[in-house]
Amino acid sequence: MKANKIVLAILALGTVGSINLASAEEFLVGVQIPLTGPLARVGLGTQEGIRVAAEVFNKTNGKHTIKLITVDDESAPAKAVAAVEKLASQNVVAITGGYASNNISPASDAAGKLGLAYVTSGGVDDGLINAGRKNFFRINNTQGYQKALVGLLTDLSVKSVSIIYSTKDATHGLAADVEKTLAAKGVKVVTHAFDPLITDFKPIINKVKLRDRSEFIVMVGYENDYVGILRAARVLKPSIKGVAGVWSLATPKMAADFPDLMPNVYGTAVLPFPVQFSTEEGKRFADGYKALLNKDPDYLGQFGYVQSMLLFEAIARAADKGTLKKGGVIDEMRKTDRQTLIGRVQFDARGDNPNFTQRMGQHQGKKVELVWPKESATAKPVYPGLPW
Repeated sequence: MKANKIVLAILALGTVGSINLASAEEFLVGVQIPLTGPLARVGLGTQEGIRVAAEVFNKTNGKHTIKLITVDDESAPAKAVAAVEKLASQNVVAITGGYASNNISPASDAAGKLGLAYVTSGGVDDGLINAGRKNFFRINNTQGYQKALVGLLTDLSVKSVSIIYSTKDATHGLAADVEKTLAAKGVKVVTHAFDPLITDFKPIINKVKLRDRSEFIVMVGYENDYVGILRAARVLKPSIKGVAGVWSLATPKMAADFPDLMPNVYGTAVLPFPVQFSTEEGKRFADGYKALLNKDPDYLGQFGYVQSMLLFEAIARAADKGTLKKGGVIDEMRKTDRQTLIGRVQFDARGDNPNFTQRMGQHQGKKVELVWPKESATAKPVYPGLPW
């Protein structure tokens, strides 16, 4: 009888062990991201952070692991939808990535129809959160960028601004918000819209030089746009005192690739470069970046890391509760509330993060220094300051 009890006890322990092993699962997560096309640079930067997030999660979760499946959306809306559908066919449990609101909108719709949570840092058009999507989440928004741009210009006492903006939804919306806020402060604002396919910005810069005669140029576009505008300005040399842009500008990659165009240019930045992290998560992120990619992180990587780590944590919670196949990832994302590398992140009913506020960095020498707001600044702004 005693021997039988011992056998039963051993079998019971073995059953418990089997249950624990079975519950420790590997989850497939889709990455829909532009790796080619005009948005490739920002896509690659964001993807770096996503990869680091998976590495850090797999080493620290202690139970579940994440495996990434990546599909290049080629910077095109139709390809973004196709990427989501392809990822869904490979049984991913959620999707992270996306860049540019006009790509994210149809991609997140496709993900929603398939019941997949979709998280991004690449789309700030408010149409994304006002369309009633239940599966959509973003960690940043237009308001955070607008506050940073306006805050910098206010502190610099800029009296007149020319805003050069792309007609895409997100860039158009941000330009309109900045124009309205600056005008309310008594700043003279002139706007110049351009088609996303334009490559020659000299006619616009000539208008800024001869007609606007503004003190400052604000660029609201993407990397290729910044390069084209700055090249045209370098040739025509309007009598301005400074140039600022938004996302994907104050990065070490831009400084390395366009060293003649970046000096003294302002752009949004979460942290300075080189960056020093004081929190344990920050150190894990920086160490993971160095180990995996053999370089220091920039803010695109930080965004990719934050959005993905929050998603991976939601997946793990849903798995532990047994709700993974019942919309649990979306439910757990809505419960998110924690401090991250970009500050506190929560998601409201629309999937927006109401806590997001950007900072402004400036290319100074080989560094990207934070220059706004003052309480976060690592250096004073060089103003007047131009690349030429």
